[in-house]
Amino acid sequence: EEAEVIVGGARHHALTDTLTAERISWPSPFDALIDTLQGLRGRRAVVLATGDPLWFSVGERLVDALGTDALTIHPQLSAFQLSAARMGWAMSVVETLTVHGRPVETLLPALVPGARLLVLTSGADTPRDVAALLTRAGFGPSEMTVLAALGGPSEARIAGRAETWSETAPALHTLAITLHAAEGADILPAAFGLPDAAFEGDGTMTKREVRAITLGKLAPRPGACLWDVGAGCGSVAIEWMRAARQARAVAIEPRADRRAYMATNATALGVPGLKIIEGSAPEALVGLPSPDAVFLGGGLSEETFHRSMEALRPHGRLVANAVTIESEGLLVALHAAHGGELVKIAIQRAEPVGRLTGWKPAMPVTQLSLVKR
Repeated sequence: EEAEVIVGGARHHALTDTLTAERISWPSPFDALIDTLQGLRGRRAVVLATGDPLWFSVGERLVDALGTDALTIHPQLSAFQLSAARMGWAMSVVETLTVHGRPVETLLPALVPGARLLVLTSGADTPRDVAALLTRAGFGPSEMTVLAALGGPSEARIAGRAETWSETAPALHTLAITLHAAEGADILPAAFGLPDAAFEGDGTMTKREVRAITLGKLAPRPGACLWDVGAGCGSVAIEWMRAARQARAVAIEPRADRRAYMATNATALGVPGLKIIEGSAPEALVGLPSPDAVFLGGGLSEETFHRSMEALRPHGRLVANAVTIESEGLLVALHAAHGGELVKIAIQRAEPVGRLTGWKPAMPVTQLSLVKR
């Protein structure tokens, strides 16, 4: 009521039509909002958003751009809280996600049998798109509930199953999902170590068992950034992003065919935000966001190692894998000079030998891992 300027969408302005402040609509593109607000410094300005501005909403963007001293945030009940109340779900065990302005494939890493998801949507078509995604991923029996206009006079609830979904949803709604796997479905693990067959490629990749060990050393965490140097089909970068909320990765790969495989894999496995860079190390490392972790899976050289260590944030982790004698010699020398942990990983798989079974060894991998102090 005391604001000189009110910024919001058409529905926000309609809900406050008795106020006399100057009105500004959401700009397009949305990033222009920051410049708009910068121009309002010194005036009493209010930005209207639905629910909790810091829960997949405008608040995070404003805090990053303007700082907390410039803002006062007044949260209200969010769509997540209202939806959980209607479903009778405990918020402590519900995964809260958004596909608002994002591909529905971003839901894929959360697909675990028995899990409950609350999803902010983009519009009336989202339930249909999510139902198709779930069915393709082996979760066709999952229960889906559209919760629309929560708390208002036109509140509505529409329920069905993903594999038979044919309902029409209102444009503004939240989607509640209880995940059930179809009989015989091939469900990808939520932890490290996706099957090699989950990735399209030419065979140039960090194989499953070594990848799991590598990611354990890289230690993904929420919001952290990985450089995957010589990324091949992107297996390490993709699993890094799947492993922690809002984890980011930059994958550097010189070959166009492998970059194409990488882009396909990133979308198919739920991390379409993977940033793919054409080039070779060390030249391609210039101008990249500062990493919290670096994986040197290809293009290993002493200069690439040193540039990566310089770029790493404090307490950042570097892991380098080698399969050739020459690369192993470099890792031995780097270990002698810089310390860390040097290990050799030898994997054997059981395969048929005539009518019997024997062990077939994979190429051993020498691995150097260290933490920047």
